[in-house]
Amino acid sequence: MLESERHQIILEALKEKNSVKIQELVDLTNASESTIRRDLTQLEQGKFLKRVHGGAARLQGKLQEPSMTEKSSKNLQAKRQIAQYAGNLVEAGDCIYLDAGSTVFEMIPYLPTNIVVVTNGLMHANELLEKNIKTFLVGGFVKPTTKAMIGRGALESLEHYRFDKCFMGVNGIHPQFGYTTPDQEEAMIKQQAISLTREAYVLADETKFSEIAFAKIADLHLATIITNEIDLDIEEQFINKTKIRVVTS
Repeated sequence: MLESERHQIILEALKEKNSVKIQELVDLTNASESTIRRDLTQLEQGKFLKRVHGGAARLQGKLQEPSMTEKSSKNLQAKRQIAQYAGNLVEAGDCIYLDAGSTVFEMIPYLPTNIVVVTNGLMHANELLEKNIKTFLVGGFVKPTTKAMIGRGALESLEHYRFDKCFMGVNGIHPQFGYTTPDQEEAMIKQQAISLTREAYVLADETKFSEIAFAKIADLHLATIITNEIDLDIEEQFINKTKIRVVTS
């Protein structure tokens, strides 16, 4: 089978469902696993798909953004695994920033109580208060889908704070284009928080790797990535660009 034919079969398989395993593609094309891996690398470089652990997945649209409810129900086990690790990085006496992301929200049960939290996540506030954590909510416009505080008011509020650590959610992590999110205003808030912190962390499961959303947040080296699983081929693309901490169960 010609390379172009294999590529067409791979892309057709991804049209039918959002992700495919390498073994499925081996069966479909009668090619070797090493050949399929090479095909996937070529198609990823051409921005036709993204590599994920054990296979490939369709790329999301640049402006595609699930609601907070939709995000909260996806990959929940992975998010909690990442969140627990991130929560354990917070020490008594820290002043931290929590982004409005769904994985960041899952950190709250694992936080120590004798800290100060600043957040733009409207959904985070009640959970933080239930834990008796001193909480500051930035001002601004409440974005209906993600329940994030954004806009000029939020940016101006952030200017008054400095953080030991900040924890971010993103929609895309790409070796060339860095951290991205669909909304330009949310990107500005995330960018501002990163600039005001001593240590920045991006919390992301494997689905965020190789994705590129509309608005750039920051270059890779400005934050450490915490993830639960990453394919070795993908991890190699990030060597010398940033630190990645892979959480094991």
